[in-house]
Amino acid sequence: MKDSGSRPQLRFGNLSIKGFRRLQDVQFPLRPLCVMIGANGTGKTSVLDVMSLLANSARGKLSASITELSGLASVLTYDRTDSLSLGISMTVPNHAPLEYSLRLKPQGLSYVIDEETLTQKRKPQPPPFLHIDSHGPDVKYFEADQRKLVRPNWDHNPLETSLAQVPKMFQEPEDFRNRLASSTFYHVLNVDPRSPVRLPQPMQPATLPGKNGEELVSCLFYLREAERDRFDAIEDSLRAAFPRFERLDFPPVAAGTLALTWREEGFSKPLYMHQLSEGTLRFLWLATLLQSPGLTALTLLDEPEVSLHPELLSLLADLLRESSRRTQLIVATHSDRLIRFLQPKEVVLMNSTDSGMSSLTWGDELDLEDWLKDYSLDELWRNGRIGARA
Repeated sequence: MKDSGSRPQLRFGNLSIKGFRRLQDVQFPLRPLCVMIGANGTGKTSVLDVMSLLANSARGKLSASITELSGLASVLTYDRTDSLSLGISMTVPNHAPLEYSLRLKPQGLSYVIDEETLTQKRKPQPPPFLHIDSHGPDVKYFEADQRKLVRPNWDHNPLETSLAQVPKMFQEPEDFRNRLASSTFYHVLNVDPRSPVRLPQPMQPATLPGKNGEELVSCLFYLREAERDRFDAIEDSLRAAFPRFERLDFPPVAAGTLALTWREEGFSKPLYMHQLSEGTLRFLWLATLLQSPGLTALTLLDEPEVSLHPELLSLLADLLRESSRRTQLIVATHSDRLIRFLQPKEVVLMNSTDSGMSSLTWGDELDLEDWLKDYSLDELWRNGRIGARA
């Protein structure tokens, strides 16, 4: 979905999680940039998994997503709950937010959708407007032509959400469904010798570099030809990160296939993708991703700092912040050096409670003003002043 930058007022609001691993009962007010820090086992990756699960539920791939997680029973908070409840809201200009909730319960080796609602409070009427109102097998959605809640007249799949199956809704819930479905989860880029990012790639229009870098060359070539400002911004980031860098070139390899070369001062011959270091290749991919016009409404990043030299983290923080104007970013990191270059309002502290469950606190909810006069944010993290440590 390409309109995430053109309609920044449409943002996801509060994320509610009850019963997912250590996230027994968590309320997460989402902001444009959310960088989660914390020790292993405090729930950072679980938050990303929940968002990915919600996105798949909107795509009609809830069953496949649950299977990838080894079944619903395997992700429920151990010995604490018999169901998984998720909720997320989206702000709507000049109207009350849309609020979506989904509750799943195990059933044998499978699961049932126990409850699903998509509501919107509309003043001055007290009851919320119901776009979807499903309870177990009793599935109802608002039919615009009939102006009332009706049951499906199609073959409704009980393992997939009504959100993914309702054929047509009003514009606001359609925006919600499309934006949630577009959310994209990027893991650490694979840079093995034969990984897709190191190989020549077909020449084709691409507005994103791909989860595995399989369209990095195509994306950069497209940007150079069609959106030169973005391509120039990427090369400027590379020059700031690597002072000897000169430019990127795209020599043809075969009919319809391009390679990518890296020109560097002092070298008469260019470097090809398979010759670049892991850190260089990952930074190139990140810079391209965060400048891409195809960024979806919500972008999930797991440990973007992997393989990056500490001096590159300041540039990465700037790229994340600039990108958050066009997409909401949820990032999980273990890097205290990255936190040095962020503001408390951009940092989410993940901690373990005495019962072993996860808690979440925004950095600017703590009284840090006096501490930040003498210490940087990463120093406060390392010395335990703001928690989120083992």
